[in-house]
Amino acid sequence: MASSSNNPDVKYDVFLSFRGKDTRNNFTSRLDAALRRKMIQTFIDDGLERREEISPSLLEAIERSMISVVVLSENYASSRWCLEELAKILDCKKRFGQMVIPIFYHVDPSHVRNQTGAFGKAFDALKKRFEGRLDVLQRFIFGRSPPLFYPKQENDLLQRWETALMEVGKISGITTDSKRESELIEEIVTDILKRLTKMSPSAHSDLIGVESTIKEIESLLEIGSNDVCIVGIWGIGGIGKTSISRGIFNKHWRYFEGSYFAENVREESERRGLTFLREELFCKILEDRYANIGLTLTKERLAHKKVFIVFDDVTSLDQIKNLIGDLKCLGLGSRIIITSRDKQVLNNFCGADKIYELERLHHLKALQLFSRHAFKHNGDTIKEYMELSEWMVTYAKGVPLALKVLGSFLLGKTKREWVSAVDKLKRCPHKDIQSVLKINFEEIS
Repeated sequence: MASSSNNPDVKYDVFLSFRGKDTRNNFTSRLDAALRRKMIQTFIDDGLERREEISPSLLEAIERSMISVVVLSENYASSRWCLEELAKILDCKKRFGQMVIPIFYHVDPSHVRNQTGAFGKAFDALKKRFEGRLDVLQRFIFGRSPPLFYPKQENDLLQRWETALMEVGKISGITTDSKRESELIEEIVTDILKRLTKMSPSAHSDLIGVESTIKEIESLLEIGSNDVCIVGIWGIGGIGKTSISRGIFNKHWRYFEGSYFAENVREESERRGLTFLREELFCKILEDRYANIGLTLTKERLAHKKVFIVFDDVTSLDQIKNLIGDLKCLGLGSRIIITSRDKQVLNNFCGADKIYELERLHHLKALQLFSRHAFKHNGDTIKEYMELSEWMVTYAKGVPLALKVLGSFLLGKTKREWVSAVDKLKRCPHKDIQSVLKINFEEIS
């Protein structure tokens, strides 16, 4: 899922910093597994050999992460390795604006900030190890033990670590006391998902002219409420039902316990059969490909699962009944989107709570979408092609799929080729455009 940040070389969503002996085999491993289940790309240093100096590969992983999660356990500050990680993390926060989430794992934030309490004792133990090492060094050099001094490099390191602990202790983070670990991990994962969503490029960056439509459909879905909500999206072929529902699905699916996008149900059920589609669906939301929809056990499992499912291009209620049964019997908070060209299917058969009708794009938005595919670089129409572009947009009748097909067809072609294409379309429509528009002509005739 790793995407944008002020750092152009982002590779990971989350870097996990922790002291292995404290949390590797319990809290941190469970958190890492929960993040990975949500397709969040994490970096955890399980495979790296611990040495005196922090490895360059680890420093690079910190730099290339969008968020650093620091699990501040009681003995975190006893590890020179952990403190170097922390200092590097806070350096990336300043340089790249990297997000830092401290988890105060059974420690008080003020103890981290001021190096006091049990957390402070762990840091003191590290400093004493420094003193012991330097004392041995001075005995070797001087043959005696003069008043202890810290070389400048060691003093700088200690100061760097103290400053890092003070800074991370001031960051608003997550405390673990009085919370069940499972609830705590769920809370952390949800928080990280929200932050990543805000930091990522728009999920609808390739959808032109439908920003308000997406917001209206999201409003109808009422994501976050506890009921089961079914929203139907109705519109002619090629108008963007699949693209819009896919954009909404990609934005929200990680917030559910199970999710599935059943694309082109009509065609896929004819090609591969509903049994295959049902197995695929159950594999995704129940992790059980061979669950039997007729069994009470399967129904009970579905009733306890908060899911987000899109059924795209549905033509009858039987398709949904065969795939998953009664939609209203899904777990609380579940959300279902059904797209169809037939409003009656949504209204009378599928039981959609709300139906949203998609309309053709207005001319300016249609021109923008066409230009995005015809000229690629920035989506602006080149002046000398404006008249020809206007003709193409009018020909496509505001249907997004038609605009994309035409634009892609003309991409990179000379003006003479554009003129030739217009002449041919006037006499004999381009076969892909014809198939897109044929559906619509049949439906309105």
